Amino acid sequence: MATVELRFSALPEHVRTARLVAAAVARRAGVDEAVLDEVRLAVGEACTRAVGLHQTGGISAPVKVLLIEEEKQFSIEVGDEAPHAVPGERADGAGPGDPDSEAEEDEMGLAVISGLVDDVEVSAGEHGGSIKMTWPTTPPPTILV
Repeated sequence: MATVELRFSALPEHVRTARLVAAAVARRAGVDEAVLDEVRLAVGEACTRAVGLHQTGGISAPVKVLLIEEEKQFSIEVGDEAPHAVPGERADGAGPGDPDSEAEEDEMGLAVISGLVDDVEVSAGEHGGSIKMTWPTTPPPTILV
């Protein structure tokens, strides 16, 4: 299992770099060429979400992206260190930083990712969260001499 780890400051301008790295590693891992645009879009959405969570929460830790190449699949895990509300809890308040508005944006981003990727796992807790996306790979063709 080969793993590439990318960490970047939680700034929007670094999301593009993460997208390009993810697409390059996915291509090398054997992800179908027709799916690479979806990989780029999904990684961009996940990284943008993580950057937003870090900026909103005033978190200076970097966003972490793991690119994992396994035998028949390729996974990308985007992690943040923002505390996430436990399901069922709800913060009070309105206006800027309105929890309901932030939750709607978060759900919209997750819906976009789910529409792009068939195999998505989302985890969240008080110490951060992650989105793990997985695509099948095709082995390189066997060359007979």
